[in-house]
Amino acid sequence: IVGNGLEPGVTMGPLISPVAVEKMSVLINDAVSKGADVFYGNDSNSLHKNKDSSIPLNSGYFFNPVILKNVTPEMECYKNEIFGPIAALVKFDSEEHLLNLVNSNINVGLGGYLYTNDIGRIMRVSEGIEVGMIGVNTGLFSSEISPFGGVKESGIGREGSKHGISEYLNIKAITINY
Repeated sequence: IVGNGLEPGVTMGPLISPVAVEKMSVLINDAVSKGADVFYGNDSNSLHKNKDSSIPLNSGYFFNPVILKNVTPEMECYKNEIFGPIAALVKFDSEEHLLNLVNSNINVGLGGYLYTNDIGRIMRVSEGIEVGMIGVNTGLFSSEISPFGGVKESGIGREGSKHGISEYLNIKAITINY
């Protein structure tokens, strides 16, 4: 349910700005124009489910979640970080095909998601995919006790956990022949 993120029962609050809301529409329109299908939701707030009835359905920075299927590498939602309520589903034939699709076609690597019950696949794909974080069978891959950060154009280094502290430290090796 979309609404005031401080209210009980709300599962998604507003986006950060009107620019972020517009970006979601642009990404969805681009994907659909290039052959993707909207599996769930749409690119407007008309399906917006408000927890707080005082918020008009088409106001603010709210955006109804959308699931896109048949997403391909030429689509902007495939190539770029979304930072919004869009799930872009990509078909693949094998783990090797998946890793090739992701690792060779995407220049960002903050995080990824994998849904499977095959522990072998979990380990192989998690090791092979070029991202800083991966969520397996969950929509949340970060917490205050795990390192947060990406690879490629999504940054270097980590914040959070003991690894975040290391980013602010300089390690010095001192060799003395005494």
